[in-house]
Amino acid sequence: MVTTRLPSAGFSITIRIAVTADASSIGRLTTCVGEAGAIVTALDVVDSDPTHVLVDLTCDTADAAHADQVVKQLEEQDGVDVRKVSDRTFLLHLGGKIEVSSKVALRNRDELSRAYTPGVARVCMAIAENPADARRLTIKRNTVAVVSDGSAVLGLGNIGPAAAMPVMEGKAALFKRFGGVDAWPVVLDTQDTDEIVAIVKAIAPAYGGINLEDIAAPRCFEIEARLKELLDIPVFHDDQHGTAICVLAALTNAMRVVGKRMEDVKVVVSGAGAAGTAIMKLLMRQGVGDIIAYDRKGALHRGMPDLNESMQWLAEHTNKENYAGDLPGAIVGADVFIGVSAPNLLTGDDIARMADRSIVFAMANPDPEVDPREARKHAAIVATGRSDQPNQINNVLAFPGVFRGMLDAAAEEFTEEMALAAARAIADVVGEDKLNPTVIIPSVFDPRVTPAVAAAIRAVVKGTPAPANPAAVPESELDKAPETTF
Repeated sequence: MVTTRLPSAGFSITIRIAVTADASSIGRLTTCVGEAGAIVTALDVVDSDPTHVLVDLTCDTADAAHADQVVKQLEEQDGVDVRKVSDRTFLLHLGGKIEVSSKVALRNRDELSRAYTPGVARVCMAIAENPADARRLTIKRNTVAVVSDGSAVLGLGNIGPAAAMPVMEGKAALFKRFGGVDAWPVVLDTQDTDEIVAIVKAIAPAYGGINLEDIAAPRCFEIEARLKELLDIPVFHDDQHGTAICVLAALTNAMRVVGKRMEDVKVVVSGAGAAGTAIMKLLMRQGVGDIIAYDRKGALHRGMPDLNESMQWLAEHTNKENYAGDLPGAIVGADVFIGVSAPNLLTGDDIARMADRSIVFAMANPDPEVDPREARKHAAIVATGRSDQPNQINNVLAFPGVFRGMLDAAAEEFTEEMALAAARAIADVVGEDKLNPTVIIPSVFDPRVTPAVAAAIRAVVKGTPAPANPAAVPESELDKAPETTF
């Protein structure tokens, strides 16, 4: 059996195998794995004797069932003895992924007396007399709370706070690796909006910013809006703003490659939850010609019943022709498709019905809305959220630099102007001389990204932002939108 899904490092396994010591034995192993649809990424000889070789074969598979199938096919080979199978993802998570380390050595009584009692009392009193000094004299100046209730985790749904911890740990690790920001998971065993707002307000004095993560829509919109009113530190919902920033950055460069203008294109967005809503509003600010929002209820259109406040606003301010059909019909003649929804909603034939030089951002993970291999047969540019495909649109391009800039500038809130500035900064990192259909956005490991984004954010806080393009929807109308973003 060969899988039709794309293998991924997220389902990487290492198989310890004893195989007969003949000239073709290793080749048979790699051939078997390839025929099973997996990708060999490493093969290491662990031990040997005159008759056998012990090897560790590492390969990427598509999912757990596919991994089991690969192992089974290896076991069926003559002269092959599978000794052990290790899931490399689970191994990486053993014991968690982050830790606390002290910046102070505490090597003697002198250092202990200054870091703790009695010397610390002087610092406490200084902050009591001037609370603003907390930013200067405590971890507040560089610390972010990664807050989640576990209700909308990475497309897995409402799996709760304990199951959300691996994601929040990973987020904290990314903050440190890419932005030098100290972040800590704060998972809450409640999904009550009032309780979440009260808890975050109560813990806020220890932090320089709040990163809301994986909280289901539409509750996330209200939580963010209320916290922004209550707190004097930035509140940033990464599922909304981080995604929107990265999509706008990628689309800015994609338009340069295909030679189209924002004001001339028709965009279809699959998914009108937190990410989709933020994407659409930021694109409106940037002057996109028309947008059709598609969700489980169908294409959002005027007169559509039973919509929440956010979807109702979208229905009234998008979809100029009031299209009410299905998703394949919506993308006929569209210039851009953006997916932040569910896998396998479209086929290559659907993409073929889009406009010439079309752009496809299929970002559902791990499986996109359309197979990128099929989409590339028809679209000029294809991007996904996957790290093993060209043009990965990943929020890590945005949030480390956004928070780095906000913390450096002691910002009190996150604004739409910051989002636009961050998107421009990410797009410009690529450079006109490097742009092509497979390079529309920087690598997440490009060391220029975080400093560029942070500098753009600091410029906004100082009051010197770069001008934005005219908006397709008047600014006065966007300002009347429900408090779902920015």
